[in-house]
Amino acid sequence: MTEEVVEWIGDDGAVLGVVARRRMRADVLRHRAVYVVVTRTDGRLVVHRRADHKDVWPGRWDVCFGGVVAVGETWDAAAARELAEEAGIEGADLVWIGSFDHRDLDVAVQGVVFRVVTDDGVVPVDGEVAEVAEVAAGDLAEWLAATDVCPDSVAGVVPLLRAST
Repeated sequence: MTEEVVEWIGDDGAVLGVVARRRMRADVLRHRAVYVVVTRTDGRLVVHRRADHKDVWPGRWDVCFGGVVAVGETWDAAAARELAEEAGIEGADLVWIGSFDHRDLDVAVQGVVFRVVTDDGVVPVDGEVAEVAEVAAGDLAEWLAATDVCPDSVAGVVPLLRAST
């Protein structure tokens, strides 16, 4: 099996090089990632618990589906790919809601966030999603306070989601 490679990017978003994913994680190198928020027509937010084998934040809950953008991949293509792989949702209307930068001890990321509104079922495909649930819009703050959620999503995605609704 070939080792996955990713684009290592600078603060300006320019590609500095292509590196192995494990090096990106080990050295906390800045990279591009997409985030796709899935909401229902009644406003409920689809959340999920990450699989225990994930290379960062295993077992934590997340408010969106997504992941690392592949080398040369566009933001839109990455979002569609990740949504299909992790949620089994294909052909949905991806709406850009914003971008953010996040850096902590675990990740350094330039993120772009999309939103999809659908009542279609969520069927995890690639084994990266362990469990799916839904949170009513009015209950999100309480759920976030009581749940171990991925920090990049809390810092970058949640404010953009709130601003877009």
